[in-house]
Amino acid sequence: MKTFIGIDLGSTTTKAVMLDENCEVLGRGITNSRSNYETAAAVAKQEATVAARLHLFRRGLNARGLGGDTETLNAMMADLERNFRLEQFLEQLQDLQDTCGGFVTPERFHGKEADAKAALDTVFERLRGEAPGMFAPDAARKSDFFRDIAGSRFMQIGEEVAKETGLGFDQLLNVYDKSIIDVENRPPAGGMSAKFQRALDRVVADSGLVMDPEKATEAMAEAMDTQLEETYVVGTGYGRVTLPFPKEHIRSEILCHGLGAHMMFPGTRTVLDIGGQDTKAIQVDPAGIVENFQMNDRCAAGCGRYLGYIADEMNMGLHELGPMAMKATKSVRINSTCTVFAGAELRDRLALGEKREDIVAGLHRAIILRAMSIISRSGGIDPQGEFTFTGGVANNEAAVTELKKLVNENYGEVTINISPASIYTGALGAAEFARRATAN
Repeated sequence: MKTFIGIDLGSTTTKAVMLDENCEVLGRGITNSRSNYETAAAVAKQEATVAARLHLFRRGLNARGLGGDTETLNAMMADLERNFRLEQFLEQLQDLQDTCGGFVTPERFHGKEADAKAALDTVFERLRGEAPGMFAPDAARKSDFFRDIAGSRFMQIGEEVAKETGLGFDQLLNVYDKSIIDVENRPPAGGMSAKFQRALDRVVADSGLVMDPEKATEAMAEAMDTQLEETYVVGTGYGRVTLPFPKEHIRSEILCHGLGAHMMFPGTRTVLDIGGQDTKAIQVDPAGIVENFQMNDRCAAGCGRYLGYIADEMNMGLHELGPMAMKATKSVRINSTCTVFAGAELRDRLALGEKREDIVAGLHRAIILRAMSIISRSGGIDPQGEFTFTGGVANNEAAVTELKKLVNENYGEVTINISPASIYTGALGAAEFARRATAN
């Protein structure tokens, strides 16, 4: 099977989308961007491949009459993916433990190497014990990235174990810091088929959907054996010049976001993309070709990085900011969306007695006001066309609510499109450019 891949290397996350010859999305993948951009691209591509295998397995179940009703099938596929992610997490956890062991040296622990290794064994044993709960159906995780999941618990458990053993926690933390860089900068090892099969075995045992384990295993084998030929790859995004591709395989993120938004919503004429590092307003024609655009200038003010900084200042997860802002009773006026001064202004507002939720609501309004200015400079919103909001911030309900309010105030009733897969818009456009590159 020929496949066409688009990779969007953003400042905070790297996304990949895999298309087939018929322009059907086979899989999407995402990972956190690293200083090693080549690894980030490889991991995102591997994640898209995982999703493609799941897609092919689902297709195989349906072909064998094992699909059942959509709701039940969706639940089973979600369960299968969670079990696969658990297998993947445990594999990387073992890699992290082995790598940590390599940093337990006499120079670091001065004769207490045995105690350090015992302490690390205890930490990782507890992490493994917690792992199934982290991937349970109702589990709430602040992130899906290995470094974030493993790191937060390592620090909490490591501090407890250090006190119990009399070791310095800073020593264990130093070993972790040295090791996680190595582990993060290599994609999960091979053996995808074996991990999927173990995950499927657990799901089949608990599922009322798949009545014939042999046929389910047959569908899984078929999905894993299907050759996914990497026919053409196109890179885009903030770090596109560092992607390991020749120049002819790189496209502007403006072009990719414009085309990707058109593919998601063909009626799109205006696109707003708020990513980690920049905000883009793009005007496209009926074919998705860019006619005009504007971007934020000078800095990342009012972008995803700004929200991430605010979340860190408030000791919260980035995903918690939107729900908190939705609880506000008023919107506190924020004078600057500059990341450098964000912490100081936040603390000043808190010192004046303002509620956290009201401050966060004001922050969201300030971000969207800045975005509206960029839209205006690009040519505004045509009420006769559709307006599509993309990027990671499009998944923030407070930002979406504020955007809808301001668009209505300035342009009247406009169709506003937001896809759950909006963060992949640039990668989708890049994948379509890859498909078109071999179409003629």
